[in-house]
Amino acid sequence: MGYFGNHLATLVTGVFAAILTGLWPYFTDFAPILHVVFIIAVPITWFLTFTCWISQKSTDYMHNHTPSHTEKKSLSNTQTIETTTTGSQVSLSEIKQIQNELSLELNNVKETVKLKDSEIERLNQEISNLETLVQIESLKTELANLKMLASGKKTK
Repeated sequence: MGYFGNHLATLVTGVFAAILTGLWPYFTDFAPILHVVFIIAVPITWFLTFTCWISQKSTDYMHNHTPSHTEKKSLSNTQTIETTTTGSQVSLSEIKQIQNELSLELNNVKETVKLKDSEIERLNQEISNLETLVQIESLKTELANLKMLASGKKTK
C-alpha cells in the first residue's frame, strides 16, 4: 500500500477540483465563455474525484486492504516478520522449521491413509470371500436336504 492509502488519484483530482472551484469566481469576470467552461469543468472534476474515491474503496474492500490489519516485513539482518495484530516477531528460520515439521506430519498422515486404504481393500476382499463361502455352505445344505428327500421317497 502506497502513500495516502492508495488514494493518490483521488487526492490529485480532488485538489484540481478544489482549485477550479476556488478560481471560478475570479475568471468568470474576464470572459463569458470561461463561465461556461467552469460550469462544465467543476462538476466533472468533482464527479471524477468521487469516482476515484469509490473505485479505490471498492478495490480495497475486494482485496482486504485495511491499514490496521496489514503485516509489515522488516528487512534486517535477521529477516523477521512482525504482525501488527499480535505484536510478535517470527524469524524466517522458525517459519521454515515449522513448515518442515508440518510437511513431515502431512507425509505421515498420507502414509497412514494409504495403510488404511489397503486395510479396507483387504477387508472388502475377505468379506466377499466369506460371502462366497456362505453361499457354498448354503448350497451344500440344500443339496444334503434334497438328497435326504430323494432317499426318503425311494424307500416309500
